[in-house]
Amino acid sequence: MRLQLKQKSILPGFGLALGFTVLYLSLLVLIPLSATFLKASSLSGQQFWHIVSSHRAVASYKLSFGASGIAATINLFFGLIVAWVLVRYNFPGKRLFDSLVDLPFALPTAVAGIALTTIYAPNGWMGRFLAPLGIQTAYSRLGVVIALTFTGLPFVVRTVQPVLEDLDKEVEEAAASLGADRWQTIIKVLLPAVLPAALTGFSMAFARAVGEYGSVVFISGNMPLKTEITPLLIITKLEQYDYAGATAIAVVMLVASFALLLTINLLQAWSGGRLKRAHANELPETAEFEAAR
Repeated sequence: MRLQLKQKSILPGFGLALGFTVLYLSLLVLIPLSATFLKASSLSGQQFWHIVSSHRAVASYKLSFGASGIAATINLFFGLIVAWVLVRYNFPGKRLFDSLVDLPFALPTAVAGIALTTIYAPNGWMGRFLAPLGIQTAYSRLGVVIALTFTGLPFVVRTVQPVLEDLDKEVEEAAASLGADRWQTIIKVLLPAVLPAALTGFSMAFARAVGEYGSVVFISGNMPLKTEITPLLIITKLEQYDYAGATAIAVVMLVASFALLLTINLLQAWSGGRLKRAHANELPETAEFEAAR
């Protein structure tokens, strides 16, 4: 009888580390989320549907997810540009500019909301120039998008920036030596390399925007059916001691956010796998590319 020896892990303490990880995640994530579903289950199916499908709730869903998607898309585009400038160029004040990117992380969200409202109010520094053009920024949906864009920018920049730093400039020079113009180099060389990181930054910015409250509550105006976001609606129901209604709406936000983030992560995994397959199928071009380097 052949004895099968159990192969031991090189790193000791796997069982203890795994148990601590499960306990930590359970206390901070799984148990609170389970309590949310448990509280919502106290409602009947008809009561649950009546709360989550009310006109006020549906309007808040549309604003929260719609504004979050727009803000995350804006951050995806401009975040790539900001990260590129910080990595590829040297200019006076670069360190200061780089540190300003992290300002939304350190700044309290309520302070950010007050500052944005002061700037974009009709009599503010920016609002006084936009008001004559018929553009209402503060106390409108546009103000919500601006606040969510402000809070989500660092996620894209800080996610893409390390990838660009690891990408050698020689890769771009080799592409140019093989006859690729600047646009082809961006599309076929740079973009595939940063796409997984960019999607990660997009998902993080989107997730932050969906749950954002402090920076939006001041600039939105909080008008039901117009500029009321879902987190504010949940807070309103909690202030009215409608805990079951608040948890019901929270469950809808939780499930929808999880589904969207899962879709983005699957898209990220698909893009990463497609990139690897493309590199494997282009061995002659890769050899020529490496020779040019």
